[in-house]
Amino acid sequence: MDYFLDFEECIRDSPTFRLTVDQCESEVTDLESRVGKVMKLCSRMVEAGQAYNTANEQFLTGLMEFSTYHRQDSSIMSCLGQFSQGLREMIHFHTMLFDQTQRAIIQQLSNLLTQFLPQVRETRKEFVRIGEDLEMATIKNGQIPRHKTTDAERASHLLLATRKCYQHFALDYCLQLNNFKAQQKLDILNSIFSYFHAQYTFFHQGYDLLKDLEPTMKIMASRLASLSTDCTAKKKEMENTHLLVQQRDATGEPIVTGCSGNDVAIEGYLFKRSRRKHKTWKRCWFSIENNQLVYSKSHKEEVMVLFDDLRLCAVKSLDSIDRRFCFEIVSVQKSCSLQADSEELRQAWISAVQGSIDMAYRQKVESQQILTAEKLPNSACPDPQPSPPIPQSAALGLALQGPGNQRCCDCGENDPRWASINLGITMCIECSGIHRSLGVHLSKVRSLTLDSWDPEQLKLLCILGNDVINGIYEAQCADQGRMKPHAESLRQEKELWIKEKYVEKKFVKGAALTHTADSEAPDRGKNGAGLYQAAQCGDLVSMVTALAQGAEVNWSHPEEEGRTALIGAARGGSLQACEFLLQNGANVNYRDQRGHGALHAAATCGHTGQVCLLLKRGANQYAVDERGQDPLSIAMETAHADIVTLLRMARMNEEMRDSEGLFGTMGDDETFQDIFRDFSNMASHDPERLSRRQFSRGRGGGDSEEQN
Repeated sequence: MDYFLDFEECIRDSPTFRLTVDQCESEVTDLESRVGKVMKLCSRMVEAGQAYNTANEQFLTGLMEFSTYHRQDSSIMSCLGQFSQGLREMIHFHTMLFDQTQRAIIQQLSNLLTQFLPQVRETRKEFVRIGEDLEMATIKNGQIPRHKTTDAERASHLLLATRKCYQHFALDYCLQLNNFKAQQKLDILNSIFSYFHAQYTFFHQGYDLLKDLEPTMKIMASRLASLSTDCTAKKKEMENTHLLVQQRDATGEPIVTGCSGNDVAIEGYLFKRSRRKHKTWKRCWFSIENNQLVYSKSHKEEVMVLFDDLRLCAVKSLDSIDRRFCFEIVSVQKSCSLQADSEELRQAWISAVQGSIDMAYRQKVESQQILTAEKLPNSACPDPQPSPPIPQSAALGLALQGPGNQRCCDCGENDPRWASINLGITMCIECSGIHRSLGVHLSKVRSLTLDSWDPEQLKLLCILGNDVINGIYEAQCADQGRMKPHAESLRQEKELWIKEKYVEKKFVKGAALTHTADSEAPDRGKNGAGLYQAAQCGDLVSMVTALAQGAEVNWSHPEEEGRTALIGAARGGSLQACEFLLQNGANVNYRDQRGHGALHAAATCGHTGQVCLLLKRGANQYAVDERGQDPLSIAMETAHADIVTLLRMARMNEEMRDSEGLFGTMGDDETFQDIFRDFSNMASHDPERLSRRQFSRGRGGGDSEEQN
């Protein structure tokens, strides 16, 4: 239908026009039929596709339930989980394809038919009706006799009016047919193109999805190859074992698996004579476990104890009855006759039972010796050594264990040798120089090989690490189209990147973009409350996120009696949270509305590690609250003996240092420093020991726990 109706021919109402109109009407009818057929086929295809998606999703669920046979292999289950997620995404893409197909085909073509065809049909009715009137007016005009002038004039006027009306409707009908012809070409082509574009999008999404699964498929292929090799080796081993067992004598050998007090010494089938019916013998499965002789009548029944303490038993051969290969086990309360299948098995059982009896006696003697040794005074036993400080050579190895710490956090260079103790990241020497230029309020740089490290600082590096920090400070890097520098990048590029990342915080999700007081106050309160809650729970990742988003480390919570995040961390008991806040500028001596500081909170809650850390960071132990109590008074009131010891020794050390004056010894008391270091190391590495509160105050016998 590449031609349109000619309006000049329409005015003349020529046979060519009539033929063209008939052809157009026939084509419209044919198009309507074809569109209806395509719409029905599309509806059937969409319904079938939706049923396919439903069946596919059910099949995928069953497949994942079937794959739980490998639930003990975490690597395989991880791969299968990613495959399942990818296939579910494909089902989702398929659903989107069917929705787009329905909109492209059914809705667009339906709009074509419903928007134009009703008006075309209505105009055609008028066109046909006026055409019939014109024909009748023409016939009547031709039949008027010549002498009837009045009738002839009236017929002529009627014919002229009818012809003008016909031309008007004919032109209108032609215009609507031409508009429909033009519109249907556009709508049909647009519908087909929309459908193919949906198909293109579907396959492109599938390609991208499967492209992302390539590393997982490689891992799965490698794992399958390994499993195939293991399966082949296992099958060969089982075939060899099967051949050896098949060639063994039917009488077999006793199943002896061990002789220790906690393991099974021997197990196998024996006939057991009934205590009530001496002629009745029943075959049961016997074993020696934990100095007990137990048996079960069948695999469906529970194990029963025949002799609960073999130390009270004796075993001997039983040759006074008619049955062969019998032996008897006798205790103070009862005896039991048992029968093996051969003489070799009988001797093996007698030897195993006798060996278990001897082993039980030896264990009894050894346990008595241990109890005797425990009752000796502490001076008779060597004291365990306190945890030594972390050497500088070991700090590097511990720091590189953190997630992503094997590469520089900012440029990715291998084997970093520097770190920022307040950010919890490792870096190369060039990036460390840029970090130093930012100022210690933003980054405190320290060498992993030359400087000394506290256990709390190294633990921050291991818990946080480069991956965690980059996940926060580079969250929107890709969205903003910013490329991260690499190890070979120029220093200017690295410097610009580090300033944008840590100073301007351009890539932090949710960071404040303005710095006016009006816009910043709500965000500051929200972020400060988030920092307080995270510090109280010990959630380091949330704390880093809150600080990165603009929270102030010394912001006081108005709904928590004016407490800061450091006081909340001291109350919550997280040593790493306290250390992180202190390294990021928290005021160690800030006090809330009740006069409680972080040291008061730690002493009240009995957190020895926090008390030790806060004292190391300069907390004022003489500050009093609204009741006039200092941390030492609080510790004495709450009966936390280890905290009382720490605070008293810290106070004694401070008084001794003040009494020496300006020309006295510059260093602190060595005994106090040793004990303080032991408490600090135990708080970082073995917090369970602090909860027992059984430390000695002196150093003569060592700071050790009582032996249990």
